[in-house]
Amino acid sequence: MSDFAATWGLSRQRFEDEIAGLDGRQLNWRPYPDMSSIGEMALHVAGVEVSFISQLLDLPLDEKARRLKTASTEGTVNDNPFPYAPDEVDPATVAWALDFARGLVEPVIREAAPEVRSKQIVSALGPVIDGEGAFARLSFHSAYHQGQAYLIKNAPGFPR
Repeated sequence: MSDFAATWGLSRQRFEDEIAGLDGRQLNWRPYPDMSSIGEMALHVAGVEVSFISQLLDLPLDEKARRLKTASTEGTVNDNPFPYAPDEVDPATVAWALDFARGLVEPVIREAAPEVRSKQIVSALGPVIDGEGAFARLSFHSAYHQGQAYLIKNAPGFPR
């Protein structure tokens, strides 16, 4: 097991646990305009994972996976529209995205080969990083958004 796998697994599971059972209305609720919803955060987490692993492995993606990959940046780290409309951000889409991304990340992060750890890729924020940098970012990324999801769920007005 790689040195990053345990941390990624723990933070990713806590994120999934935090959003488990939310319905479409809850996934799309915003405490204020222009803030990402919990559902958008989930698609963004999965999109970053797909982006990093597809680059590290030179993995071709089908159209559905390419669209998910765009959630790593579009509407989150830039001013472009988010690639999913609110009516598409539902429990089934979020579950598919997180499961798909987990399936890509888990085997790679568990057995990170030296050539993967040293490969240069572009991060979601723009800088060029290596595989170790990608794994370090993946290890905390979902925990960062788990904290945001917790705060949103406990904000006044969150739909119960």
